[in-house]
Amino acid sequence: MSRIGKLPVNLPKGVSVEISDSNVISVKGPLGELKQNIAKDIKVEVENNSIIVTRPSESKIHKSLHGLTRALIANMVTGVSEGFKKELELVGVGFQAQAKGQLLEMSLGYSHDIILELPEEVKVETKTERRSNPIITLTCTDKQLIGHVAAKIRSLRPPEPYKGKGIKFVGEQLRRKAGKSASV
Repeated sequence: MSRIGKLPVNLPKGVSVEISDSNVISVKGPLGELKQNIAKDIKVEVENNSIIVTRPSESKIHKSLHGLTRALIANMVTGVSEGFKKELELVGVGFQAQAKGQLLEMSLGYSHDIILELPEEVKVETKTERRSNPIITLTCTDKQLIGHVAAKIRSLRPPEPYKGKGIKFVGEQLRRKAGKSASV
């Protein structure tokens, strides 16, 4: 049996789950509501304030869908109860970021500023303090959406291996290269 799939998903206070006949799971909580389509073969039940996911057979496709479905439901429950947060750091001289509603304006060393329109579900904040790198903070209830948006922002100027300039996640360890060695 799947090690991830067999674990029950505990429901915190204030979170409710509805399972429709068309294999759509709806999770409501204090931070919002999320919906997810699941495979028709996977069975999801709510028992004693927890969600249990079971599979009909030991076939390879059912095993993979079992763990996937349980992980998606666990992420939905965490999202509507606590939310997800990603922090990106701009490393480089003159790199700046400003949030204007759902628009994120960044100066990343190119000849022009980059303006990125973010989805309504993602909330963005920027923090710039003297003598420290600007930090972009993204918050959202949907783990997949916030990961996609953070990866898109990081792809605009990925960190390079020699000086470390670029956009990186806070706490990310970069592999640095030595560069040229002086001739003797």
